[in-house]
Amino acid sequence: MRKSSADAKEENGAAEYGPSPVEIIAGPSSSRLLILCDHASNSGPADLGTLGLPPSEFERHIAYDIGAAVMTRRLAERLNAPAILTTFSRLVIDPNRGRDDPTLVMRLSNGSIVPGNRYIDDAGIEARIARFYAPYDQAIQQAIAAGEACGYPPAILAIHSFTPVWRNWKRPWQVGILWDADDRIAAPLIDALLAQGLTVGDNEPYDGALEGDTINRHATCRGLANALIEVRQDLITQDRDAEVWADRLSEILRPILNAQTCRQIRHYSTRAARGQGKALK
Repeated sequence: MRKSSADAKEENGAAEYGPSPVEIIAGPSSSRLLILCDHASNSGPADLGTLGLPPSEFERHIAYDIGAAVMTRRLAERLNAPAILTTFSRLVIDPNRGRDDPTLVMRLSNGSIVPGNRYIDDAGIEARIARFYAPYDQAIQQAIAAGEACGYPPAILAIHSFTPVWRNWKRPWQVGILWDADDRIAAPLIDALLAQGLTVGDNEPYDGALEGDTINRHATCRGLANALIEVRQDLITQDRDAEVWADRLSEILRPILNAQTCRQIRHYSTRAARGQGKALK
């Protein structure tokens, strides 16, 4: 039976803070795949409350990636693969940023001042890293190490979603595939989605090269095949729609991930550098 640790207490000394900051969906290392969802949740721990924001702000994209968690769980089921999801809002801390990234803890997000973050100091940021960010990183590292120990280094898929409108501009893409220099998954995935008549963003609406992001620090540095998938939120707001998208992606991904090239460790150059590429919104 597949189990989730979302309601389990931490075993690393953080049990007093309540539920784990990480949800782990078990799956066989032989799947050669690990699915990640950096922005799965819009929850905040009780002691941080709403960070001084109206609760309605936590229903927006600034708090989480709408539909991404449902897609991730469905993909894990369909591809029989392990998955790791956060259980905290990115307004608390953003695990898809490097530890020294100035947007790691957002003081201003999409026009909204975050009062609970506005005056956070270095010590406060380090405390959130230890409490939320580090357990997510450790869970990913452990899952990758388990696969490697069995001779099955996993490909990494990160699941995200993006807003249909940005600064009054309607984004045309239904799905975006983000990648840095390793195109082993991205290139055939883009081609297959285009063949279905979809409007596909190639490193749109964001650039897949970001220094210190989840893919950069866990896949690129290890030479693991990888891609970040972004689906437009209006297409996956309802759970059933998100599951349909996950089903579509699983059928496309299965032969791509089974290709020998995606099972190999290959180190590519990287375009990731602070200040380069499109900013993530």
